[in-house]
Amino acid sequence: MKNIFKLLALLSLILSFLNATTTPPSIDASIVKIYTVSKATNYLEPWNSSVERSSGSGSIISGNRILTNAHVVANETFIEVKKYGDTKRYQAKVLEVSHDTDLALLEVENKAFFKDTAPLTFGDLPKMQDKVTVYGYPMGGHTISVSTGIVSRIEHNRYAHSGKRFLAIQIDAAINPGNSGGPTISNGKIVGVVMQGITFSQNIGYMVPVDIIQHFLKDVADGKRDGFPKLGIMTDKIENPSLKEYYKLAEDTGGILVVDIVHNSILKDVLEKEDIITAIDGHKIESDGTVEFRKNQYTHFKYFIDLHQYGDEVSLEVFRAGKKICLKATLPKTSSQEKSTYSKLEYDKMPTYFMLGGYVFSPITQNLLTASGNPVLGLRYLATKFPTKEKQELVVLLKVLASSHTRGDYGISMWHIEKINGKTFKNFKEFYKLLNETKEKFVVLEDEDGAKVVINKEEALASENELLKRYSIKANKSDDL
Repeated sequence: MKNIFKLLALLSLILSFLNATTTPPSIDASIVKIYTVSKATNYLEPWNSSVERSSGSGSIISGNRILTNAHVVANETFIEVKKYGDTKRYQAKVLEVSHDTDLALLEVENKAFFKDTAPLTFGDLPKMQDKVTVYGYPMGGHTISVSTGIVSRIEHNRYAHSGKRFLAIQIDAAINPGNSGGPTISNGKIVGVVMQGITFSQNIGYMVPVDIIQHFLKDVADGKRDGFPKLGIMTDKIENPSLKEYYKLAEDTGGILVVDIVHNSILKDVLEKEDIITAIDGHKIESDGTVEFRKNQYTHFKYFIDLHQYGDEVSLEVFRAGKKICLKATLPKTSSQEKSTYSKLEYDKMPTYFMLGGYVFSPITQNLLTASGNPVLGLRYLATKFPTKEKQELVVLLKVLASSHTRGDYGISMWHIEKINGKTFKNFKEFYKLLNETKEKFVVLEDEDGAKVVINKEEALASENELLKRYSIKANKSDDL
């Protein structure tokens, strides 16, 4: 009998040892805290910047990579990471970033960081009311935090970091500053990345869904990020009965009306203005511009475009001049495809500017419009429009620094420039070139109404060094020029 007890005890000890050596690391072991030092740019004084410190969360995935939000590491100058159960910080760097979808991949050169961790894998797009768990390092403490909730809404929404609209999942788990970039887990697998919450709301948070994450990872697998295909078309809904009758569309037929096509659109040789797109890849578009992506669940029609990579073929059903036609188009990437409006948000760079004797010039960006307290409603409206082949960037006289030769002008700010010495220009670099190369005594700037600002170029150049010193400006132009 004693021998039997000894045998059982030995067997129990062996089983305990095997369990200890074969049990995989917990999810906690793959959750990372990210410490970021970043440059805070000042678009109203584009030569100035300051330093900010922040923290976020991330998770270890295959290939010794860390998945997080783009906004956690945007404008970074130095990044460190610390894993759960370790007090040591390791230096990291950005491997890939997609500011549009607020996703980023980090790498750590010191492989010791990944000891005793296991990469998390990806699940499927969750369903409504599915239970999810949020992991991360939010404010209120220094150790890992875990909160649970359910999926309460799935639809296209605006991503705060980029202002672009993609599929987003709303959850009611507690999300606070510092949670950003942490994984949302269901059944032990990543189904999303926490990205934003709504201030003063009752537990309304959003995550980047797994479909968007997988698209990003597939996109960058070749070491080059192309992004999500941009159609380059402006559309409108067709809900009004009279509008449907005007376009000879049956009352029960849905679709979106093509209002405008950008000059470099990937569909410019396929679609025409006033075409009505009624289906994408066989998926019907409703009159309100939505598509059914699950039984009784609808979202923006671009859902079925977002599933594609550049280089894929997409099929469209189109109602044109009263007749239904089927079209196919390849989604090639063009060099200028990223610019779908005159104005966009910039990250990971200093603002572009040029100064001539106290007159400071800059291209319009969304960053500048956001930073400016100047209403300039006409300019803000124009910035939302599609660029044309002849005009691809808007340029403003950002400000005028006070000096003896700028008297009368140093109250000017955010003044839109349409011409320089009677010539139009395509973008800021072309404007910069025209300004530098002119041999005229005066640089004459005009806005769209013909109002003028006149600069004596010789006087302006003569005062340059003194003005740079007076206003503590390092250079009269940004490094990219």
